[in-house]
Amino acid sequence: MLRRILAGALLCAMPAFAQVHETMEVTATRIAEDVVIVPASVTVIDGDDLRARNATDLASALGLAAGISALGGSDAGPTSGVPEMWGLREVDAFLLVVDGVPWGGAFNPDLPTVDLTGVDRIEIVRGSAPVMYGATSFVGVIHVIHREAGTPGGDAQISAGTHGSGNISAAVPISQSTAMQQSILASLDRRGFRDERSEVDRLHALYRVKSGNFRFDADASIVRQDPASPHPRQGGSLTALVPLDANHNPHDARLDENRIQLTGGWSDERSALTLAVTRSDFDIRRGFLSALNDNAPNAVGFEQDRKVTDIYLDAHTTRQQLPDLRAIFGADHLYGNATAENRLFDYFVTLNGSNPGDGAPDEENEMHDRRNFSGVYAALEWTPRPRLRFDVGLRVNHTSEKREGEDGDDSRTVTRPGGSIGVNWLLMKSSFATIAAFADYRNTYKPAALDFGPEAESEILDVETADSWEAGFKGTAFADRIHWQTSGFWMNFSNLVVPTIRNGLPALENAGNERFTGFEAELDMKMSEQFAFEAAYSYHDARFRDYVRDFDGVPTQLRGKRFEMSPFHLAAAGMRFTPRPRWNANVMWNYAGERYLNKRNTALAAPYTIWSAGIGYMLGRGELRIDGRNLTDERPPVAESELGDSQYYRLGARSIDLTYRMKL
Repeated sequence: MLRRILAGALLCAMPAFAQVHETMEVTATRIAEDVVIVPASVTVIDGDDLRARNATDLASALGLAAGISALGGSDAGPTSGVPEMWGLREVDAFLLVVDGVPWGGAFNPDLPTVDLTGVDRIEIVRGSAPVMYGATSFVGVIHVIHREAGTPGGDAQISAGTHGSGNISAAVPISQSTAMQQSILASLDRRGFRDERSEVDRLHALYRVKSGNFRFDADASIVRQDPASPHPRQGGSLTALVPLDANHNPHDARLDENRIQLTGGWSDERSALTLAVTRSDFDIRRGFLSALNDNAPNAVGFEQDRKVTDIYLDAHTTRQQLPDLRAIFGADHLYGNATAENRLFDYFVTLNGSNPGDGAPDEENEMHDRRNFSGVYAALEWTPRPRLRFDVGLRVNHTSEKREGEDGDDSRTVTRPGGSIGVNWLLMKSSFATIAAFADYRNTYKPAALDFGPEAESEILDVETADSWEAGFKGTAFADRIHWQTSGFWMNFSNLVVPTIRNGLPALENAGNERFTGFEAELDMKMSEQFAFEAAYSYHDARFRDYVRDFDGVPTQLRGKRFEMSPFHLAAAGMRFTPRPRWNANVMWNYAGERYLNKRNTALAAPYTIWSAGIGYMLGRGELRIDGRNLTDERPPVAESELGDSQYYRLGARSIDLTYRMKL
């Protein structure tokens, strides 16, 4: 009887699920494939879903993805939260890719210039990418993909919000002829904050053109940031001597960047070639408290003129060797050239930040770094049976780096292989549901990070290496209206680069051995045009295995200690619904569990919950909506500064935005 009732219910529901829409991704293998058959944990976030939630930055866009938290600011700026993946929140531990090009090149991800205007989708591949992207990531790849040139339709929006925020943006096809397709995506943003003297202005434009097999992108960004200050810790908690939202930066503090990237490419059904050249110029002036008192000086600051040039080249081809064997062969090269000129100074600022001081530089230094990441790779996809697939990839990396600093020169060259092997077994495939089991092993390495701090050290640290294992299940149901996946991972890490303080200035060092283990699960249900539901949960256990750290002259073994700012539990849930034809609404809930603020695990931060919501009303071709973030105004510490000693960025205050969006 129960089976008949369920069968009847499913038959009644089937008209709503009549059309199958496979979710495709290109990040894992550079080939468009259904995510269910790829032997890896992959999440695809559709651009229409992002616009339905009015997600305008990575923090809000990734809010419902399992195991990822990108809330709050960082040393890169108030809107540049570093994503945590697999329990590790380091700016160089993940790879950020935009439209097929590493965004930040051979150095660190360029988070402040990421713009989601006209985004088609965001793809997330968890774990390293040792074959397709080489020595550039450990815990995941986040790939932001904008609409292709000439994509029909367009939209524009204007918004105004709390703290003086506002936005004007548009994504418009210019030409859709068969000979040439062109589009332009542009935005002008201002994001204000409750923090004193803190805001971000950004102008971004992306011109895309495609003609036959050729494509060309011109991307330009102008970013002007007035940075916020992290909150100092005193003992086991954030100090009460510093008021919430106090800004201790010196007078005329700034994090300014001008960036231009030109990308050309050629592709056909089997082969592709990409060449990207990027130039970024930075003008930085900022500072951090060095003492919690009103004695002058109590803060250290620095000015930095930084120039970075990146060149990325990739060529690969796909060959169907046999009916059940497909091969991908390729080679790529990533070149980075960076120069940073620093001027250091001491200054005074009251603990409430009311009278930002100034200081004359009393020390200068300069650092020059050149990097070359080269690699040749091959990947095989073997399907001996229709429901069984093996992926095997091998890459040989050659990395070289030369650094010139105030304390001398250093160079390092490493040549070593990396690779992966994965299996996917399609347990069930029917018109109702698809279920697959997968497992993979990956081995990779990465040259040590360069943080562009004021210290200008010439020493090149040991390369970071990692072995990771992952296994899980994933599937779809109701003609692809339901997507789900669950996976467990285990990663052994060596020589992780972590921030430290040396001679009163921020520096980097290798941290011995670490282990990351955990479990992640996510569910995405689009049951009808009127209702969608998403949920995610992750358990991360990130610990030091063997790392001796000097604390005030006392060597301390941190074996077994948990990583700072890494909670055991992350959870999220969200709903979107259309109660009436012209109305729509959404709500999102995020939870982060207890986490330690320090490596010795003596300062425990309480869990926190964030609520966000929005409501919209359709007006002809347009929509008027209001969206609120962090509605309960939670202000917990969410990220640790790598430049300020024992200082933490808080979650941004409550914000409300009123937006009008129109289809063009």
